[in-house]
Amino acid sequence: QVQLVESGGGLVQAGGSLRLSCATSGSINSINFMGWYRQAPGKQRELVALITSGGRTNYADSVKGRFTISRDNAKNTVYLQMNSLKPEDTAVYYCNAQMVLGAPTWGQGTQVTVSS
Repeated sequence: QVQLVESGGGLVQAGGSLRLSCATSGSINSINFMGWYRQAPGKQRELVALITSGGRTNYADSVKGRFTISRDNAKNTVYLQMNSLKPEDTAVYYCNAQMVLGAPTWGQGTQVTVSS
């Protein structure tokens, strides 16, 4: 079993930056890859970025060039650096672990609010 704890959300003005962190614990060797998702009010949860155990990354078109996902294996932590934030980036951001076997694991979410 894996536990995920997000941190780093908050309120920022448009054009600003935030860095989200996702600390993992438990059976981390059973994680296939990890990602960040977000869900805005009245909208479906959507993939923002993901990173494989080998370090390959993939991004939603809406955040390419602005967001960067990375991982620190020594700290068992995945980060999402968010630059040039826009009001449309406002959402609850969730860390996700796709397991080798079994259902994915989700964090509790962290609110990101970008004011115009």
